[in-house]
Amino acid sequence: MARDPYEVLGLTKDASQEDIRKTYRKLAKKYHPDLNPGDTAAEERFKEISGAFAVLGDEDKRKRYDAGELDETGAERPEHQFYRQYADADAQHQYHSSAGFEDFADLSDLFKDAFSQRGYSRGDFGGEGLKLRGADVRYNLPVEFLEAALGDKKRVTMPDGTVLDVAIPAGIADGKVLRLKGKGQPGLNGGPAGDALVTMDVRPHRFFEREGNNIAVEVPISVNEAVMGGKIEVPTISGKVKVTVPKGASSGQTLRLRGKGIGGKGKRGDQLVRLKIVMPEKIDEELETFMKSWAETHSYDPRKDLERTR
Repeated sequence: MARDPYEVLGLTKDASQEDIRKTYRKLAKKYHPDLNPGDTAAEERFKEISGAFAVLGDEDKRKRYDAGELDETGAERPEHQFYRQYADADAQHQYHSSAGFEDFADLSDLFKDAFSQRGYSRGDFGGEGLKLRGADVRYNLPVEFLEAALGDKKRVTMPDGTVLDVAIPAGIADGKVLRLKGKGQPGLNGGPAGDALVTMDVRPHRFFEREGNNIAVEVPISVNEAVMGGKIEVPTISGKVKVTVPKGASSGQTLRLRGKGIGGKGKRGDQLVRLKIVMPEKIDEELETFMKSWAETHSYDPRKDLERTR
């Protein structure tokens, strides 16, 4: 029997959504099967943690769980499932009468009419009861930056223990949701299964940043490269490329590499290479002497534009 999701995560009911998210990430990282190969206890703990987060990580599902509408696995309790789907179907066509249900010669007609609006056929109402669609299940999938940028495949364990292979489309953004049809909770009395909703949690990269479909990267250059220009090697999401630094380059100057950004749907973006001049770790006597001599005859004011703001 599934445990209370608050208990699984070690939280109380007054925990914030951010607390829930942080706790889940910490525990999921600790018990993830990829980091604990062959450890069945860790794998079971990971499934339990994922199941708890699937309920509490979604604000709407958390409210419904707290109200007693969902069970510990996130599945709708039968009495609430029937009421909710009927209420949704008939929300704009509510029947009001002080006489009560005796207004209907056959009470089943009320339910047939309501559920027909939800896409159920009259043949679904037989001796075995109503055929109702199963509940959706949710999963938060950690994805590395390059996996999201270039596309990949990942195997995930859903809250109910089901293992799914998920194809990550190239260029998918953080927070986007993939809907896997029919991979949710089974339906009631042979009704269709719900869907699995997989939310992308794209991890930040140590030097790449995404700006729309462009990729930005800050690249250090030496003083001599800034002065004289030259060829340097720059990383892109698809591998290293040679880039020409122009003579007299400044920190903050941006070089654009066409078509080296995010692909997927729509036009492929560019890579924005932002130059940053980095001084040597130690200024030796030779460099200092040279710069003093050079400044005596080549003085200039790089802050002159700031004077115009006064």
